[in-house]
Amino acid sequence: MKKSLILLYSLLAYLTGVVALLYVILFLGNFVVSKSIDSGSGTGFARALLINIVLVILFALQHSVMARPAFKEWWIRIIGTAAERSTYILFTSLALFLLCWQWQAMPMVIWKFENELVVMILSGVYFSGWLIVFLSTFMINHFEMFGLMQAFENFKGRHPGMAKLKMNFFYTIVRHPIMLGLLIAFWAAPLMTLGHLLFAVTNTLYIFIAVKFLEEKDLRKVFGKEYEAYKEKVPMVIPFFGKRKNSPEN
Repeated sequence: MKKSLILLYSLLAYLTGVVALLYVILFLGNFVVSKSIDSGSGTGFARALLINIVLVILFALQHSVMARPAFKEWWIRIIGTAAERSTYILFTSLALFLLCWQWQAMPMVIWKFENELVVMILSGVYFSGWLIVFLSTFMINHFEMFGLMQAFENFKGRHPGMAKLKMNFFYTIVRHPIMLGLLIAFWAAPLMTLGHLLFAVTNTLYIFIAVKFLEEKDLRKVFGKEYEAYKEKVPMVIPFFGKRKNSPEN
């Protein structure tokens, strides 16, 4: 019964994560949803700025703290290995919903393209960024990343194997293609308002800080020299950026 409940819980957490991701895509692109990044008339610059920065910080703290090995070891002792990743996905989804729900519009226009062809191209680039994110999850292990595999292995009475470093497809171009896809999506905007710019800038800073000083550190601990060799060959986030003559690295 317990294994069945964990599997059901993981499935619900997965579906919540999918819905949250789809909502963020529509939210950031100002598509369909009634509450988007630019909806509303704004609540005053200072108040909107403070609220939005706090929302980004809350998301960053949740996303980074819960992903750290020390926190995961403590958390696993409470909820078990099978449910740990699903719980992370669930809390990440809730943090995303909170950010979208409470985001304050800052409608001042930074740039706006009127040409239909340019708008179409930028919209295509926007969705291509999200497509990179989506495909990248399958190039490693989508269902493990979203917690379903751990719950299914637990349901079958099997223990998960050792982590393996995947270096295929997009991962031969950059070490973190998911982050590359996010950056593309953040900045490919036919209409860039001050609120959208704040979202793009703060989340871009968070991505580079978190990847450089947290995620890369954890990966080196897990994969050791194998990751060091991979790091020497493949840039971190931006393709071809910062390559050295004999030892490419960004």
